Amino acid sequence: MTSTTTAVNPVLRVAPAAPAEAAAHFRASLAFHADVSDVAAALAAGGDPGFVVLDSRSAESWDQGHIPGAVHLPTALIPEQAEALLDKSVPVVTYCWGPGCNGATRAALALAELGYRVKEMLGGFEYWAREGFAYETWEGAGRRAADPLTAPVGTEDCGC
Repeated sequence: MTSTTTAVNPVLRVAPAAPAEAAAHFRASLAFHADVSDVAAALAAGGDPGFVVLDSRSAESWDQGHIPGAVHLPTALIPEQAEALLDKSVPVVTYCWGPGCNGATRAALALAELGYRVKEMLGGFEYWAREGFAYETWEGAGRRAADPLTAPVGTEDCGC
């Protein structure tokens, strides 16, 4: 007797959600996240971008490099200092080091619990620098060449 075993594709082991359910999920995700390129484009457009950028990392990390114009407020200090530094009528975009860190998520949660409208910037400072955007350090302005694996060479838009 021969038994036949059907191999199950690990990607489809759990079937994709129905289209309407998937649309609701991805629509909700966009309400909570912004990407580095969109934040950079909004800041580069000049004028009031309609949000404030918040770096939730330590003072040492801030000194090593941060987004120009960002507010520095480490996550642990948000409950006691947010109201002195941020206007609740202005949305906040949080960031930390990068994808391997959930500091921006924790900062966004702390701000949301205090009544702020907030999004998390995906990629954090790591991808800000890797995509070739200008940053500031304790020594002054800096900018790296764009990493061709994270930012298209010769364009300002990945086409997403």
